[in-house]
Amino acid sequence: MSEVLHLNESNFESAIEGKVALVDFWAEWCGPCRMLGPILEEVVKEVGDKAVVAKVDVDNARELAIKFGVRSIPAIFIIKDGSVVEQFVGVQDKNVLVNAIEKAI
Repeated sequence: MSEVLHLNESNFESAIEGKVALVDFWAEWCGPCRMLGPILEEVVKEVGDKAVVAKVDVDNARELAIKFGVRSIPAIFIIKDGSVVEQFVGVQDKNVLVNAIEKAI
């Protein structure tokens, strides 16, 4: 069964390579980020193995946050073939995220 992955600098590239991925940049201390967690669990149930759904803790993966230009969290990126095709800031509805993934597939 698919699950939300927790990525960092060492496993990020290999986890999303050649796939469509939703990547949520978040932090434990961020209230809206914690609100997004259960929504991502629902997204992964709906998209299954069609896409990677992952979280990156900005406090533990600062280089990745810098690389993606994260200024506010939660920051959500839809990535296809290594390129950002869509991005969101703030808590998003499950359907918005699922539709963004479907559009990128």
